[in-house]
Amino acid sequence: MTPHTHTPHQPGPHPTDPPGTAPSDPAQPAAALPGARTAAPAGSGPGGAGETAEAAAVAPEASTAGPPSSSGPGGAGGPGVLVSRIADALGSAPVGLAHGDGWIRATFAPRLGGPVPLTVDVVADTARLPRAIAYLLPGGGLNFAAGFFTPPDRNLAHHLRARGRLVVGVTPREDAARAADITADWGLAAHRRDLRRVVRALDPVLRLPYEYLGHSAGGALALDTAAGDDSPRLRRVVVLDTTGPYTGELAARAALTRDLYLARLRQGGYAADPGLAALVGRAVADPAGPSPAPRPPDPATRFTNAALAHFALTRTALLPGPANWIYVRGHSAGEFAFGPTPAEDRAALTHTPLAAWHAATSALGSGLVPTALMRDLAAVWAGDEGTYRIAWDRIRAEVVWVNTELGRGDQPRGADLIRAAGNPRVTFTVIPGHGHADPLLSPTAAPAAWPLLTP
Repeated sequence: MTPHTHTPHQPGPHPTDPPGTAPSDPAQPAAALPGARTAAPAGSGPGGAGETAEAAAVAPEASTAGPPSSSGPGGAGGPGVLVSRIADALGSAPVGLAHGDGWIRATFAPRLGGPVPLTVDVVADTARLPRAIAYLLPGGGLNFAAGFFTPPDRNLAHHLRARGRLVVGVTPREDAARAADITADWGLAAHRRDLRRVVRALDPVLRLPYEYLGHSAGGALALDTAAGDDSPRLRRVVVLDTTGPYTGELAARAALTRDLYLARLRQGGYAADPGLAALVGRAVADPAGPSPAPRPPDPATRFTNAALAHFALTRTALLPGPANWIYVRGHSAGEFAFGPTPAEDRAALTHTPLAAWHAATSALGSGLVPTALMRDLAAVWAGDEGTYRIAWDRIRAEVVWVNTELGRGDQPRGADLIRAAGNPRVTFTVIPGHGHADPLLSPTAAPAAWPLLTP
């Protein structure tokens, strides 16, 4: 099947961040799954070993503002100097370096005014200079490594790098946080301000056209940030499997979801770990072992660990939890059939193997999702602009919105609102047969999804 595209036809805002400030429904919490936690230890930030000759490229050098020169990789404007300039701009030396054939990845942990560091990953080509910047924004509870750099040799970051982008992954603070660090203030506006801090730090140094590319909650963050970004260098907003405002019964259901998160905040529940990493980890370590979860056809029996992981990934919409209903089916395309006994249940993932899920979830930090972020996302889904408003009418950059058939589905209203406000450069496409995370993690992503993100 070919992607289903809504052909663009010709043709409300939060104020810009106040003077003096620096201005992603996540990859939805997989569920209220067995093993889900409301507290988590601080996560290890993504980074890499592999310090080699490229490490010398990020040693402090004289850094001057301005666009990189074209003197080549080894010259004054080469990729090494780009990384050095980024370190100066962020006020943070690299905390991790990794390299491969033709690329280098530097990881930074700048505080930029916050109580817990952000994680900023820069992936640069070592053979040529970038023509533009792609700011990559992961879904809620995820990070750059899990969402955009898995596996390390074939991923969306490399796809963009090969097409002339300097890749800058911006992972929210909660990835490096403890539950006790997160407060009721860590909503979508706080994430927007953090992203703007990074962009405002780098833009005067790099002076390159840029785009925001976000998945799930990161997609909402990309749209919200673009609405307050009037820079002529912002060229495009790329949204991968996220949700704008619903209407009718779905909007009413989203309002109930918003109310549940508001109640959690009132009760002091500021963050939760949806438990996806632990779920997948048990499925890999002890696939035939019994899980804590009862099987629907016979609640006296329990899923095996492997069966539960497959069920949660392919039938996310059937799981308990306030926001899992937002999926048409689930995180991954696949099949599941109950057998007479737990050992006879049959499951298969269509595009993304369990090993890829394990690699991605093993790269997570805390895995925590702020309740305030979920409240704001649910308000967007409900069209509740009193709680949170994305200024659809102020998004003037090109918008490329790509959803998955089995993830967020054929829900184009957000794109329609942008277009109706006078922006004709908006497309909305649905990838058939794919779940929420398949366009990131699947071996089929390169032919099926990535070309749609780089028109």
